[in-house]
Amino acid sequence: MKRVAVASRSLRELGYDPDEQALEVLFHNGSLYRYEQVPAEVVQALLEADSMGRYLNQVFKACDFPYRRLD
Repeated sequence: MKRVAVASRSLRELGYDPDEQALEVLFHNGSLYRYEQVPAEVVQALLEADSMGRYLNQVFKACDFPYRRLD
């Protein structure tokens, strides 16, 4: 999955596959996670959030998206 750099203190890169509804998140500390069943509108809201790290932490935990660490 192709990832792009984002302007965030916590997140370095994001990649999204709309067909699979899968989001990959590379953190500045080098950790890489893949979140499943993530609707495109949630990804758009993440990109538009004042704090992407806070949004990811709060919304993704509340929605309980399945995820796994890739690295």
